[in-house]
Amino acid sequence: MNQTINVGSQSMVSPLKRVAMKDPQTAWRNQAQVNAQWRTLNYNSEPDLKLAAKEHQTFVDILESLEVEVLRLPVDEATSLDSVYTHDPALVIDDGVVLLQMGKQDRRSEAPAMGKALGQWGVPIVGWIDGDATAEGGDLLWLDERTLVAGVGFRTNRAAVAQLRAILEPRGVEIIDAHLPYWRGPNHVLHTMSLISMLADDLAVVHREWLPVPLYQALVDRGVELIDIDPNEAETQACNVLAVAPRVAVMLEGNPETAKRLRASGCEVHTFKGEHLSLCGDGGPTCLTRPVLRR
Repeated sequence: MNQTINVGSQSMVSPLKRVAMKDPQTAWRNQAQVNAQWRTLNYNSEPDLKLAAKEHQTFVDILESLEVEVLRLPVDEATSLDSVYTHDPALVIDDGVVLLQMGKQDRRSEAPAMGKALGQWGVPIVGWIDGDATAEGGDLLWLDERTLVAGVGFRTNRAAVAQLRAILEPRGVEIIDAHLPYWRGPNHVLHTMSLISMLADDLAVVHREWLPVPLYQALVDRGVELIDIDPNEAETQACNVLAVAPRVAVMLEGNPETAKRLRASGCEVHTFKGEHLSLCGDGGPTCLTRPVLRR
């Protein structure tokens, strides 16, 4: 694609029109790369490339059936297996993209690679996180188009929040920072979006016991209804749910009780199998997608 594309994504729930994704064949290249990298990257188990590719295509098919345009990110030899999780290297705002400096050292090459691809599609780079600051997209949650939650933890630090404020506050965006729990420590991923997914402006699915108090209070102040995940489904990413539109959700198979709760709250729920694509590397539907345009 050589033409300039429209962008803007200061929401987690507005109708998703365009998304950047990277399929496992492009990100992982071959099974030998998978075999060489998965332990170093702290994956839970060794994924199978062919099975992950099938799972990814099923997910893409669901999105395209819901009229989402999928932009395919190209091969980049500098990136690792983690580059399949396209949500994390960038934050898309109404006038362009902010490139993030990843907290996981092995992922530092992903933001330049995504910036290059988006630049070829005519997307303006309006800012970047640098120096000692680190931030990952999974820690950045839009409550509404003018309110961004930044989870401070092992992947996103206070220096990054300060840089994001310098970029976003002149654009009328308030940032609420909220500390994340320790969980399994610095070598494992726990993002803000491991604890919450917005399903509509007034509805969210949450792992309530792990929610930072400032985030919980912000949700209550806005009158957001909270759907609690089944605690037995936390490890299978029940809380990692992509809203394609208000109350139209995509989540992983294997979370039947949480899916039942979403449907009882009026959500249309689509599921796909992510044993090799998602569970091995702790990256669910939101992680696999970088929304480029919501409107």
